[in-house]
Amino acid sequence: MTTKPKVKKFRIRRKTPEEQAQAEAATGADEEPKEPSQAEQIAAISKEGLTGRQLRMARRVAIKNGFQASSDYDAVRQLRAAGIDPFQRSSVLELVKPDGAKLPGRRGRIQLPDTRQEDGISLPSANTQAALNRNAAEILQIQRDIARRRKRKLALLFTRLSFFVFLPTFLVGWYYYNIATPMYATNSEIVIQQAQPQGGGPQGLATLFQGTSMATQQDSIAVQSYLASREAMLRLDADHGFKAHFSDPSIDSIQRLEENATNEQAFGLYTDHVKISYDPTEGLIRMEVIAPDPVKSYEFSQALIGYAEEQVDQLTGRLREDQMRGALQSYEEAEQRRAAALATWLAIQEDVRQIDPQSESTARMSQISSLEGEKQRLELVLQSRLNVDRPSEVQVQSLRDQIANIEGLITELRDQLVGGAGAEVSLAARNTELRTAEENYSFQTAMVQQALTQMETARIEANRQVRYLSQSVRPVIPDQATYPRAFENTVLAFLIFSGVYLMISITASILREQVSS
Repeated sequence: MTTKPKVKKFRIRRKTPEEQAQAEAATGADEEPKEPSQAEQIAAISKEGLTGRQLRMARRVAIKNGFQASSDYDAVRQLRAAGIDPFQRSSVLELVKPDGAKLPGRRGRIQLPDTRQEDGISLPSANTQAALNRNAAEILQIQRDIARRRKRKLALLFTRLSFFVFLPTFLVGWYYYNIATPMYATNSEIVIQQAQPQGGGPQGLATLFQGTSMATQQDSIAVQSYLASREAMLRLDADHGFKAHFSDPSIDSIQRLEENATNEQAFGLYTDHVKISYDPTEGLIRMEVIAPDPVKSYEFSQALIGYAEEQVDQLTGRLREDQMRGALQSYEEAEQRRAAALATWLAIQEDVRQIDPQSESTARMSQISSLEGEKQRLELVLQSRLNVDRPSEVQVQSLRDQIANIEGLITELRDQLVGGAGAEVSLAARNTELRTAEENYSFQTAMVQQALTQMETARIEANRQVRYLSQSVRPVIPDQATYPRAFENTVLAFLIFSGVYLMISITASILREQVSS
């Protein structure tokens, strides 16, 4: 008995009003004005000012989506025509599409396969499930590749960090915690002071900054430079064995000074272990002396403070010596001139046999006045005798002789005073010579007093120039090691290595980007 094959019946489904409206819209779209040609679209895209990087990205997106583009601008045109933004930062998963989804000539975005056709009967597709499985397998493979690449990059990053950052930091920390020799630091603070001036007025205005850090700033800087110089290091080595102490084999090799080291090598170690700073606001010189032995650290600190005090005295010693030397020389010369003037005056007094020329002249003038009075009296007596009718010739002649003798004596005295034909040297000349010698002696005495005043003033000024070094903080022997600061130094090394690695990585990335662009 034969069976008739069953004939499948298909029922034609009428379109809904919505589908009819879509069909009419599609028909109307075909009747729209003609779109620009490909050459015009490419020319318009080239005028947009796209960068080379954007064009290369568009070409890669076009290749991933299956477009055959003749140029970068054509790739941009085709992607835009397919509804794909070529410059959108999409993931790799969004760029992977099914094989049948690439239709270069189709407008609008590419959608998933429909379960029915747009204009007819929708039949089930036999390859839909296989395509979905294949797409899922490709997506899974891409996800695995991405995860693998991320793991590889993380492993490479960790390797680079370990080699350039973690390993050097570990070595530095291991050195500070296990190998570095403990160092003891002795801290001290010194200040340079100046003698305070006496009095005020113009002198006080001239010394406005006396007693402040401004007055001794230059001296403080000079002392700081001296303590940080090679001369101070050589003197410390000669007096206290600086090189021999730091060449001790018990010190680790990094901090130890080599045997028979040169002065330059020793000076480099000296600058690292003797730290000197100056605070201009307070006028303090801070000094930190580091040594493996606390006693030696204290000894080095005391020696450097002594050197600083000697240097302070030396700074003003020459100025004070010059001031005192000039004042003392002027005083000694004035004393010599005064002694010579006194000797001259005494010689003249011995020669003229007079002590006081003023008293001698006064005595002579008194004698002349007395003789003048006696002469007038005798002349009156003589006149009275002559008025008699018969005067006695003997008395008259006696009176005339007395008057003549008095006149002769007066003339002689006057000649002695002012000089005359019979006198060799007049009393006036001798008095003038004596008075000149006396005045010269008085002048030299005044000069001696002035030189003595200048010497005292110079001594006061020299005392004002004196600088005093005071220890505001005296050195004390440390009882605990100050260095190395293992934790702080290790953290600092980590930050330094991290910063260097970051700078090198950023520089390499910038150079790679510049080369590839």
